[in-house]
Amino acid sequence: MRISEASTQSGLSIDTIRFYERSGLLPPVERGPDGRRRFSAVDVDWLTLLASLRGTGMPMKTMRHFADLYRQGDKTVPQRREVLLEHANHLERQRNALDRCAEILTYKLKRYDEITEDAV
Repeated sequence: MRISEASTQSGLSIDTIRFYERSGLLPPVERGPDGRRRFSAVDVDWLTLLASLRGTGMPMKTMRHFADLYRQGDKTVPQRREVLLEHANHLERQRNALDRCAEILTYKLKRYDEITEDAV
């Protein structure tokens, strides 16, 4: 598939896909006789994973490390799993912190509603 289709399916912009390719995050993409990229379903799956990792705040340095491990093949599955597990734990800590902030905001809004009602 063409880069525009890969962009639509992965949720990444064409510029981001090109950046990821230049940065070494994306394994080499086959090119057709016309020199244009031809993305496979595996390429799009990888791009979708990259979009998710970046969307959840994984640093580019960690993404590069993960991509380097991926290029080394299945022998690095345990290390890749560890990278993703660390990121999942980080997300859980973030989620807990956000939940706590939401509780504080809810309390404050309720308190302001009470103050406003008392003033009327």
